[in-house]
Amino acid sequence: MPAAVQLIRSSKLSDVAEYAYAATAPKEARLTFLAGSCPLNDDGTTAAVGSYAGQAAACIETLTTALEAAGATLQDVISTRVLVASSAQADLVEAWEVVRDAFGDHDVPSTLLGVTVLGYDDQLVEIEAVAAVLD
Repeated sequence: MPAAVQLIRSSKLSDVAEYAYAATAPKEARLTFLAGSCPLNDDGTTAAVGSYAGQAAACIETLTTALEAAGATLQDVISTRVLVASSAQADLVEAWEVVRDAFGDHDVPSTLLGVTVLGYDDQLVEIEAVAAVLD
C-alpha cells in the first residue's frame, strides 16, 4: 500500500531542524487523531519515573499500539507534538532524541514544548500525533 504522507522540505529554511517543515496527504486519505500518548504501565502507574528518555520511549510504545489499533504505523504519522514537563532545554532534548530516533527517516513535522505539568502522577512526557492512511 502506498504511503499517504508526503514530507515537505524547503531549501529556503534551515536544515538544522531534525524534521520536515510540513507534510501533506491526499484528500482520499483517512486522518486519525490520536490522544496524547502517555507513559503508563498496564496497571495505570507511570513508567520510568524520573526519566525523560524512559518516558519518551514508553510514550512511543503507547503511540505505536494506538496506531496499530487504528490500522496505522509510525510511518503513517503526519505530525507530532511532544510535551515535556520541564523548563530545562536539556530535558526537552533528551525526550526529543528518543522520539526522533523512533521515527528514523520518517522525520515528520513536530513541535517540542516545555510545559508546567502533565496529567498523571510523575508524568514527564506526552506525545500527540495525527496519522494519514490510504485504505
